[in-house]
Order: sequence, then C-alpha cells, then structure tokens
Amino acid sequence: MQNLILASSSSYRKSLLERLRISFTCVSPDLDERAHKKESAQAQAVRLASEKAQAVALKHPEATIIGSDQVAELCTVEPKDPHLKPTLNQSSDQSSRILGKPGNHQRAVEQLSAQSGQMVKFYTAVTVLAQGVSSSALDITEVTFRDLTSTEIESYLKADTPYNCAGSFKAESLGISLFESVNSSDPSALIGLPLIKLSQLLRDRDIQTA
Repeated sequence: MQNLILASSSSYRKSLLERLRISFTCVSPDLDERAHKKESAQAQAVRLASEKAQAVALKHPEATIIGSDQVAELCTVEPKDPHLKPTLNQSSDQSSRILGKPGNHQRAVEQLSAQSGQMVKFYTAVTVLAQGVSSSALDITEVTFRDLTSTEIESYLKADTPYNCAGSFKAESLGISLFESVNSSDPSALIGLPLIKLSQLLRDRDIQTA
C-alpha cells in the first residue's frame, strides 16, 4: 500500500484531504515560512509547498509527500484623483501587498478594514513528492470583499477568531459572509488545499482518488 503523508498540521487541510477517501497520515514540517526578499506571492506559495514536502521527505524518504501552501495578496485599486471613486472610464493605480496571518485582534481588524471593498488573490500551491521527483500545481482564487463596517468586522472576529488565517477570515465558516464574490476553478483551494489539481497529481502517480 502507498505510504502517503500530508506535510501539514492544519486541521483544515486534513479535513479536505479526507474527502478523497485515501489513507494518509499527517506530519508537521519544521520550516521557516518567511517570504524571501522581492518574492512574489505566487512564487512564495509554490516554493513553500515544495519545501514543506521536502522537509518531511528527509525523515520519510520512502513515502509520497503532499505539501501545500497558501499566500494571500491584497490588490488595492485607487483612483488617480483621491476624492473620486474609480469608474469604468477613469484610470486608476493598482498596488498589492502580501497578507500574512494576523496573529492578534488588532492586526485582524486592520487586515479586514483594508480588504473592505477590495479584491484579494489567494495563491494556493500543492506539491507531490516521491523518490526525489516532485510535481506542483497552483490555483488562483479571486475574492472580492463587500464593503464592511467596523461593527461587522468586530462582530465577525468575535465569532470566528481567525487570527491564524491569512487574510483574517475562515472561508469554511462565517468568513464566507464577508464576500461579494469568489472566482475560482477549485472551490476547495480557498480553504487551503486545491483538491482538483491534487487529484490529478496523484493520478499521475497511479494513486487513484475515485
């Protein structure tokens, strides 16, 4: 039987992988997840997914390892005239910044306030590594947040306490109520593990998921 390991301590990723009804164990990777200088959000997600798998493979070289990582990027659109809201015909400047895990209430308030009425891109990468050979895939999910009041933000944070989640929300819980729209080819990716792409990577290794 194939020895399959999910390189994660995340209960969310564990629950997602269980949907595929395959036997696996979880091993937490010991990894520095800080971004590299001038590294894009996309590159960071792919690198960390691969490094998580490699870290676990050092202690379990005989296993097939699944590594995954998600990086959130806030895309802020601002009109050239700061006193006007952008329209279809008005030029605007777009800036972006990577959103980490807030870690505390105040930072979560700041993140959600910044995301109010804006779009956030979530880059969710997955790597499958076996016998030194790895393959990776990436899903990009675009989430547009509705305009959020300070009262709504405080109420949500009290209910979900998403302080260990990039972007300060839990999509699998009440966080979905903060959204105006979601654009994705894989609905599981936003929660942390792109199952459609992972299933294909596993089938490429003759590991059947159905």
